[in-house]
Amino acid sequence: MKADIHPAIREVIFQDTVSGAQYRVLSTVKADNSVKLDGKEYPLVKVDVSSASHPFFTGTQRIMDTAGRVEKFGNKYGKVGGVTDLLKKKPAAPPTAPPTN
Repeated sequence: MKADIHPAIREVIFQDTVSGAQYRVLSTVKADNSVKLDGKEYPLVKVDVSSASHPFFTGTQRIMDTAGRVEKFGNKYGKVGGVTDLLKKKPAAPPTAPPTN
């Protein structure tokens, strides 16, 4: 095995930017910031979502306006017809073989 090719593992603080929750874990991630916790300085990595702010773990689902998105897409790219229109169409007759003489 080659020497000095593996990154150093150290304790890092991951901080949720939404809720402010902090987690101390072992990681090899590089961090630009640092934070002092319990009298010791740790590298700080800020994350957008963690279990403290994710809707699945908190139980607070956000309702998205999907109808508005569909209408906006239809207005931008033109309405082509939905899946139901495709299902209502009758299938084309299979091609017939030309007569052989």
